[in-house]
Amino acid sequence: MSTPDAAQSGTFTIGGDLAVNRLGYGVMQLPGTGVWGPSPDPENAVRVLRRTVELGINLIDTADSYGPFVADHLIREALHPYRDDLVIATKVGFTRQGPNQWIPVGRPEYLRQQVELNLRHLGIERIDLLQLHRIDPKVTLEDQLGELVALQNEGKIRHLGLSEVSVDDVKASQKLATIVSVQNLFNVARRDAEPLLDFATENNIAFIPWFPLATGKLAKPGSSLDALATRHGASASQLALAWLLARSPVILPIPGTSSVDHLDDNVAAASLKLSAEELDEISDAA
Repeated sequence: MSTPDAAQSGTFTIGGDLAVNRLGYGVMQLPGTGVWGPSPDPENAVRVLRRTVELGINLIDTADSYGPFVADHLIREALHPYRDDLVIATKVGFTRQGPNQWIPVGRPEYLRQQVELNLRHLGIERIDLLQLHRIDPKVTLEDQLGELVALQNEGKIRHLGLSEVSVDDVKASQKLATIVSVQNLFNVARRDAEPLLDFATENNIAFIPWFPLATGKLAKPGSSLDALATRHGASASQLALAWLLARSPVILPIPGTSSVDHLDDNVAAASLKLSAEELDEISDAA
C-alpha cells in the first residue's frame, strides 16, 4: 500500500509567495481536554507532528491559545529546525481562563505581546502567516490591525489573515492591511460561511476551514456519510475532505487528530477524485 501524499491535493500560494500543499494539519487536538493544559501523551503528539511532514504536509495551523502555548512547544520539539518549505500559521487575540474558555482581547499591547511570545515559543524570527483569532468588538479595528501591520513592517510577520469574519469584515480590513487568508468554521455539514468562501475564491484569498470534519462527527460509523464512504471504498472523513478540496481551489483544509492512523487516513483524501455527481451526493447526504 502506497504512503499517502498531501502533495496530491494540489498547491496554493498564500499571499503570492508561500506555496503550500492544500491539505494541511491543525494542532488544536494535541493539548489537553478543552484545549487546555499539557498533552495527555506528548510523545505521541510529537510522533503525529513528525508524521505530518513525512506525508508531505507543509502547512501547520496553530495558535498561542492552544494550551495555551502547549501546541507551539510540541511543534518546536517535533520539527525544529524547520524545513524551508514548512509554513506555520498561527493566531493571536484570545485569552484563556480554563478548559473551553475563550475571551477575545484585541488591545494592541496584548497582540504585540502574543506575537513576541509566538516567535519565542516556536523558535522563529518571523511568522509566515499571523491571523487575528477574533476581531475584538471592544477595540477599534484600526487599533487591532494597525498593531499587526506595525509588527509586519518590523519584519516579525510575513502575511496577515483573519478568523471567524464576514465579507464586510474582510472588506473593512482590506482598507487597513493586505489580508491573504480567512479561517472560518466550514465543512460539508456546516456551510454558513459560503458567502465568505465565494468572496475568497473570487479574490484568490486562502480559505482555511476549521473543524473540516466537524470534530470527527462526519467520520463516525453511522454518520450521514458512512454509507456513501463504504460504497466508494473510502472513509467518511476522506469523502468530507475530498468534498472540501473540490469545492474551491482556495480551500486549505487543516484536519486535526492526535492519531497517526487517523492522520494517514485523512491525507489519503488528497488522492481521492470524485465526479460532480458524487460531490452532489455528498452535499445532499450531509
